[in-house]
Amino acid sequence: MRYTVNNLFSLLLVASSMLTVFSSCDDDMENYDNKAFVSTSKVGNILLKGTNNEENVVIQTAIARPETMDIKVVYKADASLVSEYNLIYGEQAIIVPSENYEILDNVSTIMAGAMQGSEVKVHFKDLSLLDRNLVYVLPVTVSESTIEFLKSTRTTYFVIKGAALINTVGNITKNYLTLQSPGTSTLSGMNQLTIEALVRINLFGKLISTVMGIEGTFLFRIGDAGVPDNQLQLATSSGNVTDAAWQIPTNEWVHLAATFNSEDGAVEVYLNGVKKGATQTVGYRRSVNWASASFYIGKSYDDARWLEGDICECRVWNRVLTDDEIKAKDHYYVVASDSEGLVAYWKFDEGSGKVIADHTGNGNTVVANGDITWTTVSLPK
Repeated sequence: MRYTVNNLFSLLLVASSMLTVFSSCDDDMENYDNKAFVSTSKVGNILLKGTNNEENVVIQTAIARPETMDIKVVYKADASLVSEYNLIYGEQAIIVPSENYEILDNVSTIMAGAMQGSEVKVHFKDLSLLDRNLVYVLPVTVSESTIEFLKSTRTTYFVIKGAALINTVGNITKNYLTLQSPGTSTLSGMNQLTIEALVRINLFGKLISTVMGIEGTFLFRIGDAGVPDNQLQLATSSGNVTDAAWQIPTNEWVHLAATFNSEDGAVEVYLNGVKKGATQTVGYRRSVNWASASFYIGKSYDDARWLEGDICECRVWNRVLTDDEIKAKDHYYVVASDSEGLVAYWKFDEGSGKVIADHTGNGNTVVANGDITWTTVSLPK
């Protein structure tokens, strides 16, 4: 390319202008006020899942460029900022009770030459005591700073609210499940027993529907000759027991719990945490042994005795749960996998496949005969 005198003059003007711009940018950088700011999210959400009784969160402080001296930023919880949060985010949150949190270290120090400060740690505790139907917020804001702080990031809002504890359940209509292997010893020698299941049964209409157990030995089933098709019955090798109060409704979620004590044969049944009917006494006085390939969920005698509907939170305990334990907060929807006496825990939350894991770690995996229909839910509602 050939350059004329005019071309060269134009290029020199452009170059001169660019040098002026870069020089101005350098001047601006030199004159720019260095400010501290919070580099973590302005709103932190903590979801109440039923098993998270404690949560730890952090606030991270930073500056735009290093300084030659240490910088200290002090944080504090400020209940007066709850109304500001509600106005900005259109919520009706209330302050987190003081007994449910503590700020472990409220000073963030940015060392000379560094750009990141030490973490301010907030510990939330006893979350199970909070009301899942309410929204809580803890505003944590800057109370002191040895450097100017960016106003828009001064306050971090930690929001605590209930989350769905169950999102997926299995429909086992015209299906059943059995132990992948004969089961482990944890399902043997149970002198006391509690079974639980959260079910939504669409239809009865058959002579017998099945919950779980072993046909001819120890089985929880629904219906029988002379028994209403929606009424729970314990059928054993030493007699059966039932009660007119043990009737299960259709098309609604029901938490079913039944207990057995081999010492006196006592059987109790609870629907949605309420004990139903009188204590029944069965002639069976031996331990319950379900570590067998004959153990089924949703089957007894033949394939036609399925449980028509959705099931989740299916559990076996080797002890009798108390009234208070059965109706405890969120117990229908989740329990700790290491709970005392919990020997098998099938959540039915896999969302795919036929294999249902035992969340106790005891290895009592169950496998469906056919494909499970997985249903998306949000429980509790």
